[in-house]
Amino acid sequence: MKAYLILAFVAVAGTVNAQEMSRQQMREVRSACEADVRRLCSGIQPGGGKLLQCLQQNASSVSATCTAKLMEIKATRQSK
Repeated sequence: MKAYLILAFVAVAGTVNAQEMSRQQMREVRSACEADVRRLCSGIQPGGGKLLQCLQQNASSVSATCTAKLMEIKATRQSK
């Protein structure tokens, strides 16, 4: 299960970036991933996709909630 989440997250993080997300989607990701960002990326300044890159680099430690939200956004973007 953890390996699946890692692969899913890497695939999602590679296709979703901050420039492509709406404000609502960004709020949803922030809510779902806030604890992960605080825990894994506390020294990273936001902007330019740096936080998503940090989460991707730490994919094995990212929560299922955060990964699921990113996957949901990817699916939404692909259906448009």
